[in-house]
Amino acid sequence: MTTIAATDNSTRYIKPAAATSAFNEFVLKLTRFGVSVLGSRVLSVRGRKSGELRSVPVNLLKLDGERYLVAPRGVTQWVRNLRVAGEGQLSVGRRTEAFTYTELTDAEKPEILRAYLKRWKFEVGVFFDGVDAKASDEKLLEIAPGYPIFKIA
Repeated sequence: MTTIAATDNSTRYIKPAAATSAFNEFVLKLTRFGVSVLGSRVLSVRGRKSGELRSVPVNLLKLDGERYLVAPRGVTQWVRNLRVAGEGQLSVGRRTEAFTYTELTDAEKPEILRAYLKRWKFEVGVFFDGVDAKASDEKLLEIAPGYPIFKIA
């Protein structure tokens, strides 16, 4: 069962269910071992309060020569940490890349959300309340505030 912690789209957060946490832990281990699951990476970011490195699996979207991180569960801990840290690391196995980012405006999100849903709807569709890659630009723009997206530099 997923719980929505806020109803305001700009602060939308869906707490991971036990099954989601177990799946994420499995993907995290595989990716750390060097096996990228459909583009998975280990995102490592300094905690905004602790300063300790925190890691979570993410799907790295590649589109038109650019790379993006999408937060399907909304304003998660990794999103909050990344916003404060201003930088992070992406890893697969022993390959680690430091990065900075630009956070997209809501107007820039529909094309990215469509591509993300086309690629990973089977995995993250539950966090999109029935919206899929065939949704209109207007619908994707309507939901955009609830989905932080970062363009990797």
